[in-house]
Amino acid sequence: MEFFRNLRIVPRWLIVLIDTLIVFHATFFAYFVRFNFNFEQIDRFQILPSVAVFTGFVLFSMLLTRSYVGIVRHTSTGDLVNMMKMLGLAQVFLYVVRQANVLYGFVETTQFVPISVSLIAALLSFPLLISYRLIVKEFYYYMSNAKNKDIVKKVAIYGAGEAGILTYKALKSSANAQWNPVAFIDDDPGKAGKLLENKKIFLGTEGLRRAVEKLGVQEVVIAINSLTASNKRKIIDTCLELGLPSKIIPPAKDWFEIGLNTQDIREVRIEDLLSRDEINLEKENVVDSIEGKVILVTGAAGSIGSELCRQLIHCKPKKLLMLDQAESALYELDQELMTTNTEVKRIALVADIRNRNRMMEIFISFRPDIVFHAAAYKHVPLMETFPEEAVRVNVLGTKILADLSSYFGIEKFVMVSTDKAVNPTNVMGATKRAAEIYVQSLDFHHQFQGDFGHTKFITTRFGNVLGSNGSVIPLFQKQIKKGGPVTITHPDITRYFMTIPEACQLVLEAGAMGNGGEIFVFDMGEPVKILDLAKKMIFLSGKKLGVDIEISYMGLRPGEKLYEELLNNFEIVKETYHPKIRIAQVSPMDFGYVEEMFNHFKGLLENGKEDDLVSHLKELVPEYISQESRFIKLDKEDKLVN
Repeated sequence: MEFFRNLRIVPRWLIVLIDTLIVFHATFFAYFVRFNFNFEQIDRFQILPSVAVFTGFVLFSMLLTRSYVGIVRHTSTGDLVNMMKMLGLAQVFLYVVRQANVLYGFVETTQFVPISVSLIAALLSFPLLISYRLIVKEFYYYMSNAKNKDIVKKVAIYGAGEAGILTYKALKSSANAQWNPVAFIDDDPGKAGKLLENKKIFLGTEGLRRAVEKLGVQEVVIAINSLTASNKRKIIDTCLELGLPSKIIPPAKDWFEIGLNTQDIREVRIEDLLSRDEINLEKENVVDSIEGKVILVTGAAGSIGSELCRQLIHCKPKKLLMLDQAESALYELDQELMTTNTEVKRIALVADIRNRNRMMEIFISFRPDIVFHAAAYKHVPLMETFPEEAVRVNVLGTKILADLSSYFGIEKFVMVSTDKAVNPTNVMGATKRAAEIYVQSLDFHHQFQGDFGHTKFITTRFGNVLGSNGSVIPLFQKQIKKGGPVTITHPDITRYFMTIPEACQLVLEAGAMGNGGEIFVFDMGEPVKILDLAKKMIFLSGKKLGVDIEISYMGLRPGEKLYEELLNNFEIVKETYHPKIRIAQVSPMDFGYVEEMFNHFKGLLENGKEDDLVSHLKELVPEYISQESRFIKLDKEDKLVN
């Protein structure tokens, strides 16, 4: 028994021997079938030589078709086709040699199996050849399970379509034998109660509950090709509720041609719970707006900037200028893109957007056509501690780039903003709102002046992106890995989330559709409660809340909101042709006033009094009311009442 447990691959010589013996005995038996078991009609002296001759033809065909080389425990339809070819080829050889013998008479005809007997032999051999392979396959699977019974999990496959069948086969043929598929789950009522691969199909999430009760399902593999985000969340939430670990297969385009491997089946990630249905973009519009042009991306080494570069390079710009002061991250991005599209000329620029002279040199040297401005300080608590740095980068850095873009007459300036700019409660959000005010007022100033072909200034505004630098998700992952505690500022805090690629696609789309002066607001879906997010992440990591990991509350940080907003109290929205992108309609401020306010920031930075600096910021952004911050003292009483 131990020999069979350790035997991983049946030797080829043994397969050849077994196949030959099966064909030999099937041919022998075919004689009796052909003559209706009338032994008097059978020449017992000739039967053995003729059976041996036909078996020899089959053996020769076996060597030609290599039907014996397949691994028995991975027997598939390809192996079945090879066996059919083998038996068919033997029939052809028999017929050809028999006809040649009629012409030339080199042996006695009685030594050849009658055609009728050879056909019966093939019909008898084929199911026997298949059956023993399937028996060996099941025996191997049984022995593997017996050997690994302590680690083998009973699995339900969610999806009884083609992807589900392929997933079942991949799990059954796994060399590690970690999974034992015991049921299928499907949302199609027409499939409920039927058998697939001899396993019962249960209906929907309620059926999953019954499968857990009746069959002791321990894990779920989601195997549906066209799965909407809402249905994915529903399935995963049910698994979380039942305490079932869940896995998911990759998109079919990644494996369909080469087959599904169990190593490709990945753990469900928190992104699967927060993702939304795929966004359909007018990619032709984006490509047309980028192709053949010089594109400058500031903050190119950051989360948003780097993804913008990844997507822009596929739009075939003439040059892609990647600007950042973080040289290590910028170098890594440049090396990554080198393997993506070598046709597009990439130029990595180590520079600081606060340095006007350096920015001037770049605009003179490279003459960009479009600027995607993603460079910014964005960490709320840090900027609350260092407001002067937030003003230097987010306010004056944006002014430098916007002024140069206007001076050189570039086509478009697309600024990446944040939902924290809406009714800001912190320095970071207020500085981003100030940047929005400047670029919008500058655009309307050009329109009012009647400047022909002026730069179109466009703002894009969205919430948190999954996996970005400083995002709550990487922080939770690190805390969980260390064994906790997972720290949350407040049990009721909520945030909007979208993936980095999704956010960048919308930025490019908004940039393509923008005519100047717009503040584009992205549909962020439903807000997510951070406490629920933390609980789900703990479970998905295989830990138990209150047993392995605790959650602790820190209290709101300086300037932090409980709830984020995408529009302020004075903004209304206008729809665009894209359902995920809207325009926040807000009256722009007078550019002369805004420019004067911005210039005054320079003097305030020089005197080093942060209260004066923040007070001036509050004057420029009237809706900025501090929360949980030392700058609350600077808010006027009438603002606090409102």
